[in-house]
Amino acid sequence: MKPDVCLDPDLLPAMAAFVRVARLGSFTAAAAALAVSPSAVSQTIRQLEQRLGVRLLQRTTRRVGLSEAGAALLARVEPALTEIGAAADDARQQREMPAGTLRITTSHSAAATALQPVLVEFMRLYPSICVDVAVDDRFTDLIAEGFDAGLRLGEALQRDMVAIPITGPMRMVVAGTPDYFARHGKPKLPRDLQAHACLHYRFGPAGQVYRWEFMHAARQATVDTGVALIANDKALLHQAALAGLGLLYEFEALLRAPLASGQLVTVLDDWLPPFDGFYLYYPGRLLMPAKLRVFVDFLKARAPLAPA
Repeated sequence: MKPDVCLDPDLLPAMAAFVRVARLGSFTAAAAALAVSPSAVSQTIRQLEQRLGVRLLQRTTRRVGLSEAGAALLARVEPALTEIGAAADDARQQREMPAGTLRITTSHSAAATALQPVLVEFMRLYPSICVDVAVDDRFTDLIAEGFDAGLRLGEALQRDMVAIPITGPMRMVVAGTPDYFARHGKPKLPRDLQAHACLHYRFGPAGQVYRWEFMHAARQATVDTGVALIANDKALLHQAALAGLGLLYEFEALLRAPLASGQLVTVLDDWLPPFDGFYLYYPGRLLMPAKLRVFVDFLKARAPLAPA
């Protein structure tokens, strides 16, 4: 059985030295090209011949030529080394040229608030980048699951990540239709929600139901409410709220249009102060790929001032 020389870590540079000597016909010329001494090249070739068990070069005082085994090896190795060099050049170009697939993980709310408004512009600016977006409210490990970056609230970020605020402060609101409040009255305190029909969001098909959180004068409260509908689809919850079926607990930014038109009105505003919004986060890297670098710069350029 032949020894498995392919796993020898010294084999590749030795093959490269052999190709250089074979093409230049001189140890001295090859050594100059490789920026090493002629004796180092000679020793490398000798060790390669010993490893392979065949003579590769015919040496005379005037010239260096190929043996039959050397000519056969050169015919196979030279194209392979050329391909390796081309692959290395392509890898270096990836550092400079924004291209490839950019994998982004985001929650549903972050996708609608921070990504959707700018995605079209980014794709038009960088047509060589394929943006692969996974919308999922569960915890996602960027490195383990092969993502380049993520969009989440600050409280949901992984440790040891670079985090950049991209939306500025945001706030939640409790909203319902004027007709709903005409029929059921307006809650004055969060505990009053126990008597109201509330529309709750579930994280995923079998995830937790999002609890409604409130804060007033440094007092924080998570309350139990009446429940009329639970769904993991925000569009369905919004539709139910606009139909007057109950109260919605949602990011104000996602209800901007119905609030501006008066279709929905808010209550308990004093109990819902602003908080840090969404962040772009990614692993700290010294050699950030170009596709991620331009995405980070793109979002930073469009982000409002970071929250204090």
